[in-house]
Amino acid sequence: MESNSSEAQLMSMQSSPHDSTLSFGEDRQVHSRTPEDWRKKVKKGVKKNLLLILTLIAIVIGAVLGFTVRLLQPSKDALMWLGMPGDVFLRMLKMMILPLIVSNVITGTASLSLKTNGKMSMIALVYIVLTNIIGCVLAVVLTLLIQPGNSPNQDGGSSGLEQTLQTQDIFADLIRNIFPDNIIRACSKQVQTYYGETLKIAQVNTTEGLVNKTVKEVKKSVGYSDGSNILGIIVCSMIFGIATSANKEKGRPFLKFFSSTSEIVITILRWFLWYSPIGIVSLMAASLAAITEIEETLARIGLFVVTVTAGLAIHQLVVLPLLYFVIVRNNPFRFFFSNIPAWVTAFASTSGAMAIPDVIKACEEKHKIDSRLTRFAVPFVTTLNADGSALYIVSASMFLSQLEGFTLDAGQIVMLVTLTTVACMALPSVPSSSIVTIVILLTSLNLPVKEIALLFTVEWLLDRLRTTSNVMSHAMSVPIIYRFCKEDLKNQPEQTQERKVRFDLDDYSEGYGSDDKRLNSEEMVEIATHNL
Repeated sequence: MESNSSEAQLMSMQSSPHDSTLSFGEDRQVHSRTPEDWRKKVKKGVKKNLLLILTLIAIVIGAVLGFTVRLLQPSKDALMWLGMPGDVFLRMLKMMILPLIVSNVITGTASLSLKTNGKMSMIALVYIVLTNIIGCVLAVVLTLLIQPGNSPNQDGGSSGLEQTLQTQDIFADLIRNIFPDNIIRACSKQVQTYYGETLKIAQVNTTEGLVNKTVKEVKKSVGYSDGSNILGIIVCSMIFGIATSANKEKGRPFLKFFSSTSEIVITILRWFLWYSPIGIVSLMAASLAAITEIEETLARIGLFVVTVTAGLAIHQLVVLPLLYFVIVRNNPFRFFFSNIPAWVTAFASTSGAMAIPDVIKACEEKHKIDSRLTRFAVPFVTTLNADGSALYIVSASMFLSQLEGFTLDAGQIVMLVTLTTVACMALPSVPSSSIVTIVILLTSLNLPVKEIALLFTVEWLLDRLRTTSNVMSHAMSVPIIYRFCKEDLKNQPEQTQERKVRFDLDDYSEGYGSDDKRLNSEEMVEIATHNL
């Protein structure tokens, strides 16, 4: 059922040439522009994308500086000082990891009330978790098959963990880390099973009788390894968030505190990210100056781009359509092509939030999906779902590990997939938040992050590609949720009072990245629930 009165109101809303506010079904007024208007528009565009422009300039400067210094054959001490500003940049990001995770997860969990939107929320959450996991698993498979970070002559190294870990111990450690016994210790340590070998003399029965022999005895012990237990911290924060929501008015001061903390942390991160061009110049220059075989490194980066692009293509053109066909029982490509405007908007703007009006318009006008569902589901899923980003984050983390000569074992891969699945539902609204998330994950797995600057060289392309994957997943979620909630919506009377939903593009124009310009979770859910 559609609300004709609401559509009429929304269609009537117009915007001026200088107004970047979008409303559904809106026709923009076209006016001739003077040279002064164009200068203002260019100036405004440069101001909005200044960080992106500075980052691209930093990549060029870092590459030129790195290749130049490489010809001078610098010493290790010289490379250390060349990379010092970059090391400071990474330390600044790591410094904010714990407050960022705790405040965002508590705020996000406490803001979501499953009772309010019931069945739709549950189905949406199942869809979000499922598609995030599929994206992670697809990234693992492709990265292990293509091995973009390994050279033909490179032997797989060890990540520092015991390679003799049994499968049952891997999952036992995972469960122990999910439920830490000490929240404070979880900030710097994580549980790990260790194997110790002891020599002892044992009597062995042979043809010559009992003979004393020295044998090795393996003993297991549970200890702690360096590295934050991010999974345990997330689970604890979720429990606090759920309890906050359950306490309603009594929990409101607690929620306000962490909401304020979240805003403060994100503000600090935005300040730090303005330092990123200097950090990128330093990290790139130090990385390139230390490379002995530059052609091989460039070939690895090219293979990484192929790996991520192939994964995103499979996810968009095979996995999502298959999921759509199995559940909805309709032609998925007809639905896919009806959302091409949203795909183009996402690719051009690198913002999933900017594509929201296009997705809602396609679902309501071309596929006749109930407007009450679309205007809840699309913002809700856009807030929490980032399966394209999940695929990129897992692949990039494994790529950087391979570059450093580390081979992730089964336990680390399971931990990486689990952490990414959860982390992608709480990506911070800061520029290049996928890069921030990669730093968090590698730090949690106790792996080096010094080669992360190489990701910035291809960020401009992979950022756009993963954004399109995110947006197509957001669009596909609507008919899937509608398939299960159609009868329930028919039995619910529509409210007479409708609200106008408008999306201000200026709100999402700072920074860049598919997962960098997402609405705050409280704002998204508030907008959505207002339209039920």
